[in-house]
Formats: sequence, C-alpha cells, structure tokens
Amino acid sequence: MNETTDIVMRADHLDAGYLPGINILNDCSLEARRGELVGIIGPNGAGKSTLLKALFGLVNIRSGRVLLEDRDVTGLKTNEFVRAGVGFVPQTNNVFPSLTIEENLQMGLFLKPKEFVDRAAEMWELFPMLADRRKQLAGSLSGGERQSVAMARALMMKPSVLLLDEPSAGLSPVRQDETFIRTRQINKTGVTIIMVEQNARRCLQICDRAYVLDQGTNAYEGPGRELANDPRVIELYLGTLAQDVEAKAKD
Repeated sequence: MNETTDIVMRADHLDAGYLPGINILNDCSLEARRGELVGIIGPNGAGKSTLLKALFGLVNIRSGRVLLEDRDVTGLKTNEFVRAGVGFVPQTNNVFPSLTIEENLQMGLFLKPKEFVDRAAEMWELFPMLADRRKQLAGSLSGGERQSVAMARALMMKPSVLLLDEPSAGLSPVRQDETFIRTRQINKTGVTIIMVEQNARRCLQICDRAYVLDQGTNAYEGPGRELANDPRVIELYLGTLAQDVEAKAKD
C-alpha cells in the first residue's frame, strides 16, 4: 500500500474558528487513509468537533487547506461535500424528528432519488432494528436509535469518507457498545471513518490511528492501541477524559 497516494482526506496546517480574529484550530493537521478508522480525542475545548466541522465546510478556515484525495476542497459548501463523497453525522439535531425513518433516509439521497429502493435495502440490512419501524417518526426514537438513523441517512449517498461527531454521547453503556460495533461494521464495508469521541479509551481500542488534540493543535498521534498504552497520553489525557465522561453522565 502506498501510504501517500492512499490518503483519502487530509487537513494541512489548519487555522480556523467561528469568530473573527479568534482561532479554535491552530496549525492543526490530520490525514485518513483509504479504509481507515481514525479517532480524534482530547480534553473539552481542545477543538475536536471544530476540526471535524472544518473538514465538512462548516467552519471558516483562515489558513491551511483540506484535500479530498488530490482535490483541494477548502471552502466547499456542505452539499458539495456530500456530492463529492463525504458524509457527516453531527452530535445533536441529527435527524428530522417530524419525518419517519424512511423519509429521513430519503432526505439523505435527495441528490439521487432514483437509487432509493436499492440503497434503502442496504441500510435495512445494516440497521435491522430500523427496518420494521421504517414508518415510525424519528422524533419518537431513543437516542441510540436516532444515532442509527443519522448514520444510515449519511450512508445513503455511498460516501467514501464518513465524519462522526461524538456518536456515543448521551447513550447508555450498552448503547455505546452497540454504536462502536456498528461503526466498526460500517468501516469494514470500505468506508473511511474519522470519528471525534468523548469515550477516549473505547475510541483508541477500535480505531486504526488516532490524534490527540490540545488547545486546537496536534499533541500526539499514532496507532490507537499504542496511544492507549502511552504513559504520556494516559497521564495527561486519559484520566482527565474519563472524568469528563463521568461528569457528563451525571448531568
């Protein structure tokens, strides 16, 4: 495998933020190779979700660039990213609550409506818990079920890259495990996944490689399991991250 030519998505030295003159990302870089599951972890406020949104055109990039294979996609609109083969699942407000599960999937394929029957059949197979409830309103589903709908909708356009923003947030431990298993199953179909995750230990267990962000820049990077056992990462981040997760669970 040629690691250089096999890069599907890359961020080069990004400076980005939401407000004029204030950067959340500072010289932040990332790359994802074909078929990889890449994790992004770090303490609260490290810029993890901002990096993911920058990859999908939702944040103003002031310096640096985003590449999709060999194409510079910096500054594309979100619908153009979808058309180019990038799917995005936000952490919150990730379904249309007044629409049924089936209608949510139709919204995910609005650019290619004639392919709906075939693509939906693949989603029912991948997410069997949704198949028998396809006429149910998405707003009536549990958090884990809504997460499945959001993932299925993002996959309708057959993206080459799927961006997941904290997919386990707010879920019970059992639903978190199901989400991580489902994420790995999707990845094994050939979809490259870049995932921001609050459950750092679990993320490092399942991802191929990971980036640890701190104050909007790269602190560490490497194979997931190596980072999980790296004394520096354990001392500086994993303990703090575990406390953050526990605090969120109690809220």
